[in-house]
Amino acid sequence: MKNWLETKSENDNVVISSRIRLARNIKNIPFPNKLNVEEAKDVVKKVEDAFYSVPYMEEQYKTIYLWQSDDISNISYLEKHLISNKLISNNQESAFILGNDETVSIMINEEDHIRLQSITGGLNLKEAYEYTNKLDDLLEEKLDYAFHEKLGYLTSCPTNLGTGLRASVMVHLPALTMNKEITGLFNGLTQVGMTIRGLYGEGSKGEGNLYQISNQVTLGLSEEEILTNLTGVINQVINQEKITRERIFSKRKYEVEDKIFRSAGILKSAVMLNSNEALNLLSNVRLGVEMGIIKDIDNTVLNKLLVDIQPATIQKGSQDKLTEKQRDLKRAQLVKERLKIMSL
Repeated sequence: MKNWLETKSENDNVVISSRIRLARNIKNIPFPNKLNVEEAKDVVKKVEDAFYSVPYMEEQYKTIYLWQSDDISNISYLEKHLISNKLISNNQESAFILGNDETVSIMINEEDHIRLQSITGGLNLKEAYEYTNKLDDLLEEKLDYAFHEKLGYLTSCPTNLGTGLRASVMVHLPALTMNKEITGLFNGLTQVGMTIRGLYGEGSKGEGNLYQISNQVTLGLSEEEILTNLTGVINQVINQEKITRERIFSKRKYEVEDKIFRSAGILKSAVMLNSNEALNLLSNVRLGVEMGIIKDIDNTVLNKLLVDIQPATIQKGSQDKLTEKQRDLKRAQLVKERLKIMSL
């Protein structure tokens, strides 16, 4: 698989990335919230021993122990969508195994003992699932998973029972948001067993008009049915967003172009930018790229900026501890450098 930050895909005018997560637990061991630190670290060792039993894995993956890692580094992994907030909150007893290309991460002692995750660019749920499933099979050969004949894989949260599969797609929906149709989309997705969340999943907002759409139901459906259902929903959302873009542009062409070019101008000249402002301005520029209004930049530049402008990632790149103002200055400088190839 290719890293989603560097991938151009067929649907990258709406879809940014696809992610698969599988929740698994080891039989006869309490869930992570019932373990003490020593017991939790023993789970980390069990998972490591199983995973690295295949010799070449040590060359392609590494383990990061959150209790040995600093807070800024941990949050920067979150900003790359490699780990979750929950894993960070368990940082005294949690770890994750990370692939060298940063497309795969295996979280240990999040809500469940194991959360296998693969993330790739565009609408490629099947590819991400197949890759994740191979790693799951590898672990299941060495570990005795908690499994019930009728309920499937047993998980700490009942909503993950069954397949334990959470598939999600990150989408850019500026037109639906601008046209105030996003609430209707929220309600419609809920009715078909899907959920929509912000850029960083549960509890986050749709900053930069970026949303994650995922399945809610894991019990009673096969993995193939979950992926097929979500893919169908995403294709409908893509069509809805494109139709809304065309409708808005046909009625407010000059206003839309003005918004796009003003945003590009601010990004190319601003001295200071906070993260929320930068995300919203970059969303407008991304819309210009996706609609062919801006032609001399591609979405891979914008994808990388999604991560690189985040607070912890900016701080991690600096030797000195930065104030909020200093981060805003560095953020503006970084954006200008990345967008300087644009000739508007």
